[in-house]
Formats: sequence, C-alpha cells, structure tokens
Amino acid sequence: MIKQISFLFLLMAIVTACGVYSFTGANISPEIKTISIQTFYDEVGTGPPNLSQLFTEKIKDYYQQNTSLTLVPSEGDLQLEGSIVGYRLAPMAPRASGSQNFEDTDIAALQRLTITVKVTYLNTQDDSFDFENQSFSFYQDYDPEKEDFNSIEPTLVEEIYDAIVLDIFNASVANW
Repeated sequence: MIKQISFLFLLMAIVTACGVYSFTGANISPEIKTISIQTFYDEVGTGPPNLSQLFTEKIKDYYQQNTSLTLVPSEGDLQLEGSIVGYRLAPMAPRASGSQNFEDTDIAALQRLTITVKVTYLNTQDDSFDFENQSFSFYQDYDPEKEDFNSIEPTLVEEIYDAIVLDIFNASVANW
C-alpha cells in the first residue's frame, strides 16, 4: 500500500513539474490562462460561402472542449489566426468505362477534396513554440458515380476540418 501511494505521489510530481498535462495531449504551462482565436478568412472563395465561419467555430470549440483555457476576443496568452488558402476538387483515380471509344475510356473513379489552412500561432509566455504561416492540409475522397458532390460536400468539409483542427492543436499546445 505504501509503495502504491509513493508511486502515485511521484507520478503527480512528475506531471506537475512538466506543466499542465491533460488526457487530450495538451501540455500547457500553468501561467497560460487565455486563448484568442481570430476569424480564419477564406482567401480562395471557391467553397461554400460559410467555409470561414465553420472553420473558425470548429477550432474555437475544439480548444474550449480540450483545454481549460478561457477564450478571449484578443491578446490571449495563446493566439491563433490564419486563413483558408486552398479548396481544391480534383480527379484521383481513372476508371475504365469498358468502351472502345478513346474519348470515353477514362472516367474519374474518385474525386478528392483538399482543404489547406495557413496558421500563425503565438505563445506569449514561450516564443519557442511560435510558428508563422504554417500550412495544414487534409483531404477526403469520394466516388462521384455513387455520391453527388453537392450533397456530400458538407460531410467532406466537416471531416477535413476535424483532421486539420487536430493537427493545429497538436502543433500548438500538444507540442507534437
């Protein structure tokens, strides 16, 4: 019993000495209390009209749910800003149509939606964690013969945003 209690105290001392660590992977110094996340602007204009708003709200929600930081309008201890710089739909895999007509032999079997976001991160307590205009990109594929892009686009955007937000979180407060 004494060994178990000693081990528990040792473990707590190690975790406390390294800053605040949570099960989400965030490693945030105890001095850091606030975060400000500015609107991520849509610089490409080719996606849905609410692309910027969706991303900004998703990243704010993620930080609020996975850290104890208070979201402030500006000049937080941690600061995030950026823009959506890429929204690209491209064919990925050709599919033979079975036709002998050369004009009709290659049809895209998969389409890929790729979104790229550039982010600047400022840690006012420790500038060694800062990064400027770092690109984060992710994609999702779909089969245009089975799914209409207009009906699946919101789901694709949501899945891509989830991956990008996680990458930004890991690069900023999880220090991965």
